[in-house]
Amino acid sequence: MQINTISAYETSAEQFFEDLASWGVDLLLDTRLKNTNQLAGFTKKNDLAYFVPRLLHADYVHDKLFAPAPTMLERYLHGNIGWDAFADAYREDMRERDAVPHFFNRYGEYRSVCLLGTATHKRRSHVEVLQQMLEAATKA
Repeated sequence: MQINTISAYETSAEQFFEDLASWGVDLLLDTRLKNTNQLAGFTKKNDLAYFVPRLLHADYVHDKLFAPAPTMLERYLHGNIGWDAFADAYREDMRERDAVPHFFNRYGEYRSVCLLGTATHKRRSHVEVLQQMLEAATKA
């Protein structure tokens, strides 16, 4: 299984869908906690649920199990904790939720999965950590 990450921010719709197509994505897994507000632009949940199957002939799933805990995310976004502390807390949260086994039980049949997160030029996204955890599990 190939696992890529993509951000809902700081990209054009053209680049977003071109990247997904070039990776041969058959599942776009939306891991964002909030994906319906105006800041999501063209990546709102209902828009992606329409565009992904239509343009890519792929599945779109919003699975909040992989979203970071709201309080921890807010602390990171507001600069109260750094990336390393946030990433460590997210890893621990994913272990407690049994997220990696859930991922492979639910999505293991897909060939190319893209994890949708919220990285920007100034901040990193939890999907980076999730990708590392999933790739480590495939090598174990």
